[in-house]
Amino acid sequence: MLIRTLKTLFHRDLTRLRNEIAAYKREETLWHIEHGIANSAGNLCLHLIGNLNTYLGAELGKTGYVRHRELEFSLKDIPKAELLEKIDETILVVDSALDTVTDSQLDEEYPLLVFDEKTSTGYFLIHLATHLGYHLGQTNYHRRLLDVSE
Repeated sequence: MLIRTLKTLFHRDLTRLRNEIAAYKREETLWHIEHGIANSAGNLCLHLIGNLNTYLGAELGKTGYVRHRELEFSLKDIPKAELLEKIDETILVVDSALDTVTDSQLDEEYPLLVFDEKTSTGYFLIHLATHLGYHLGQTNYHRRLLDVSE
């Protein structure tokens, strides 16, 4: 049941992320930072893609994805169409990876130590879903604050 719920939530929120990125009227605003905003929507998008492809795709789905976390925050001016394509690919990776997780695995230790203490796979998957929701909200505010018509 939890796996089906997580699949639904990841699909919903990655689709929402896609819609947020697609809604930018001015593509350059995706990379704009001001008013104390630490990260652009483009970089938040790259971060979420890297995060999910690492912890779900590579670790649970065995995709072979190699993360370059520093680039998630330093790359700029990636075309909106490319970001949208990366989101679409991530939706497929997340769905496929979750298909490999069994109910019994949810109670087992997540294979990587990510926090100060070991966690169960179920706990970590819920963390990933809430992490996505957190940055999705930041992306929404970024767009509404900075992508305004002049």
